[in-house]
Amino acid sequence: MTKQKQVVVTGAAQGIGKSIAERFAQQGNHVWLIDINEQTGKQTEEIFLKEGLKVTFAAVDVKEPNEIERFFDRVKKLGLTINTLINNAGVSRFLPLDDLTLEEWELVMNTNVRSALLFSQGGSKVMEPGSSIINIASTRAVMSEPGSEAYAASKGALLSLTHALASSLASSGIRVNAVSPGWIQTENYEQLREDDHRQHWSGRVGRPDDIARTCLFLADESNDFITGENIVADGGMTRKMIYRD
Repeated sequence: MTKQKQVVVTGAAQGIGKSIAERFAQQGNHVWLIDINEQTGKQTEEIFLKEGLKVTFAAVDVKEPNEIERFFDRVKKLGLTINTLINNAGVSRFLPLDDLTLEEWELVMNTNVRSALLFSQGGSKVMEPGSSIINIASTRAVMSEPGSEAYAASKGALLSLTHALASSLASSGIRVNAVSPGWIQTENYEQLREDDHRQHWSGRVGRPDDIARTCLFLADESNDFITGENIVADGGMTRKMIYRD
């Protein structure tokens, strides 16, 4: 009997993470739903279980190294091997530069970057050759607007972490890649304006499932020639040249 593949998705209770988790579960994987929000996480778990999907919610504050360690202790005690790890958990603080505090900076960096490092360290110890780590970055790693210092820096660091991990884990047969979403509308999609859609070369604003399907592609073991890369999923916006009169 083929052993069910194990997938870990951080920040999986809602938004992009929820869509990623659902897609992987629909492919027959068992998905660990990692999130700090216990109420929303359990609600998401219940919805997926009712759909016949194999998921388990685990309340983890990804800012806390001890909680991450406890999660992997649980995985080891269960004798599980993780096949795919998706570091999706993230927060943002968009503030005027002078209003950004050190505490807020550290909150963003620890949630968005340090957690990805710690989950990758722990995850790599329970992975086999052919496994995959995927970091959810952002087009804001390479383009900005005022007040985005903490978030932009965290996503830029995540891209650098991606290729560094890919190098370090290559000898273990573990691939590491990133996905950089652009404008992904996680709710009230029908309320978007036509102007919102038209500014994209794709002719529409992105949906969470666009990122989920990109993750499925990167996690596919047959795509073993792709590692250390970043796939931009933004409807062409970062390639769009804009002139003003």
